[in-house]
Amino acid sequence: MQKFLTNLRRFFAAIGHFLAPILHFIAPYWLSFWHVVRRFWRRFLMTRWLILVLMLIFLGVSTYLTFLAKTSDVEHLKANLQTSTTIYDYRQQKAGSLYAQKGTYVSYNKISPQIQNAVTSTEDRTFWTNPGFSIKGYARAAVSYVIHHGQISGGGSTLTQQLAKNALLTQQQTFVRKAEELFLAIEINKVYSKKDIITMYLNNAYFGNGVWGVQDAAEKYFGKSAAEIDSAEAASMTAMLRSPSFYNPIDHPKYNISRRNLILDLMVDNNKLTTSQANAAKQEALNLQDNYNSTNGYRYPYYFDAVINEVISRYGLSEEDILNKGYKIYTSLNQTYQQKMTASFANSMIFPSNAADGTKVEGASVAMDPQTGGVAAIVGGRNTEPVFRGYNRATQIKRQPGSTMKPLAVYTPALENGYHYDSQLTDKKLSYGSNHYTPTDYGNNYQGKVPMYSALAQSLNAPAVWLLDQIGVQKGVQSVKDFGITLPKSDQNLAMALGGLNVGVSPYQMAGAYATFANQGKRPESHFITKIVDASGNVIVDNTETKSKRVMSAKIAKEMTSMMLGVFDYGTGTSAKPTGYDVAGKTGSTEVPDSYGFGTKDQWIVGYTPDVVVATWIGFDSTDSSHFLQGISEEGVAKVWRSEMANILPTTAETKFGTKDAKTRASAEQTTNSSDVWSQVKDGATKAKENLDSATSKAKNWIDSVKGLFGGN
Repeated sequence: MQKFLTNLRRFFAAIGHFLAPILHFIAPYWLSFWHVVRRFWRRFLMTRWLILVLMLIFLGVSTYLTFLAKTSDVEHLKANLQTSTTIYDYRQQKAGSLYAQKGTYVSYNKISPQIQNAVTSTEDRTFWTNPGFSIKGYARAAVSYVIHHGQISGGGSTLTQQLAKNALLTQQQTFVRKAEELFLAIEINKVYSKKDIITMYLNNAYFGNGVWGVQDAAEKYFGKSAAEIDSAEAASMTAMLRSPSFYNPIDHPKYNISRRNLILDLMVDNNKLTTSQANAAKQEALNLQDNYNSTNGYRYPYYFDAVINEVISRYGLSEEDILNKGYKIYTSLNQTYQQKMTASFANSMIFPSNAADGTKVEGASVAMDPQTGGVAAIVGGRNTEPVFRGYNRATQIKRQPGSTMKPLAVYTPALENGYHYDSQLTDKKLSYGSNHYTPTDYGNNYQGKVPMYSALAQSLNAPAVWLLDQIGVQKGVQSVKDFGITLPKSDQNLAMALGGLNVGVSPYQMAGAYATFANQGKRPESHFITKIVDASGNVIVDNTETKSKRVMSAKIAKEMTSMMLGVFDYGTGTSAKPTGYDVAGKTGSTEVPDSYGFGTKDQWIVGYTPDVVVATWIGFDSTDSSHFLQGISEEGVAKVWRSEMANILPTTAETKFGTKDAKTRASAEQTTNSSDVWSQVKDGATKAKENLDSATSKAKNWIDSVKGLFGGN
């Protein structure tokens, strides 16, 4: 150690020795510069100017923040917190409410005083007397800011400020947000009484497990109303305000009890409990009882999330307005479909096994009405308790569609350009272009020539690419665009025939595209919302008139359906076909690198009847050598899709297709043609025999005439 210190001193001495001549050289210049700056500063009174500028900046910022506070609709905050936006299904029946950060609202006199005492003792001791903010609190926050090296770590906020943050602001920890919070708290304190403020705060607070508000929290954890909560239970509930997950009594009872006891001591310090009362409360066990029922609330999280996203992106309303202004939002939701689809996703037996590290195979699905384009049901993942406005794979993923792209990019434009459902396609291993793109069929088996309907049903790659090359890539690009999917330049090549896209698609997009086939060639505009009515009864959005675009003729749509019926009758989708129903559509999958082993990255089935289209995807969120799907789509997504359709189809109108599968049609036409030839042969023979008999009869008559002539002489 001594040697190290000696070396350290020598190091700094060497640096000092090196810098000494440099400092000696610049010292006179530095002193001259400093004298000039000092004279300038004194002569022009720069200190006063600096103070004036800072005061003007402070005044400007204060004026701006005051303006924001005055225009933040604080006067309607209480009413907004009590009002829920209601979601209605396609039958105009109530499906649920967009509670988001709202629970069952209860008045001040229906909240136990013990809850109020526990919260004020812990979160804001001066609540009943402060002006909405606390100087001491800001001082503590400033010290914390220094301790945490310039990071805002929270703290210092009164209950009024927390209400402003939860109800009117984001959760970001920034200086701007903290400043807005302060001015909003002052405004809230002017408009409302302290009883109103603590009531709004407790009804708007988050208590974990998807529960907002003190009433629902009391039912969730203790099976009673908020008015019946005692001091020990109040302290347990207050503990969750610090960290709803860490101090959750269901998941972490020991942590909850530890903080509960600390809060009871704080209540003693704040003269809300006596020491003996606190000690008695500490001895109480956690008697948890869950009586909370969210049936009438955020019932279908993935669907409701998608509704909110559509309101924001398509109609320009803010999330705050959607949740707080008491709208009535009418949608295409079919609650029966939704419940059936959710039940399928809850059945882990139909999904592939988890990865070795326990990671689940994810999935997403969309059911759509092909006549209107309205989304009837949606599941965005296998999480049974999705996060509010969390990741919705049904609308947000961008994954390679595999062979489900073939009907859109290849076979539809081919029919439009003179090919027929039974046209013979080349099925050979060929290379294309300067990069020698070489598609291969599964197992490297090729038939030389194959009818189009068979190439589609068997999902053969070589004929699909050959056909796209024949009609031209740009015709395929335009066709895909007509189906509602715009491809970037990087994807405008022969590989798109097999769904080898860089950007990818979502189940929502694929359901909208395939609805075109079920809707006789017209692509309906995909949507969730049909109408929005504000709290005053004014219709602010009317989407009840279905909009659609003609993509192909009804005849070609029927031909495509005929070919895609074969996918489930004798093609790659036979294992996915629900018993007793005719369905049309396409399977698809994307391969993983050979080094991973035999398997796929994405598996798809997009299928339909005249009544419903269902697009389903499964795969891992992140694919690598340890996270990929074993086998092919027949062994994975087929079970999921079949389960969905088996559950949904019995509840539909069960409308029949107006065509048979292409293979059956082709066989019937061949039989008819053969029968026609044989009939022609028989007709020819009959006519020949009749002609021969006629000629024989005429010859006999002539001979008899000749004999009569000679006999008469």
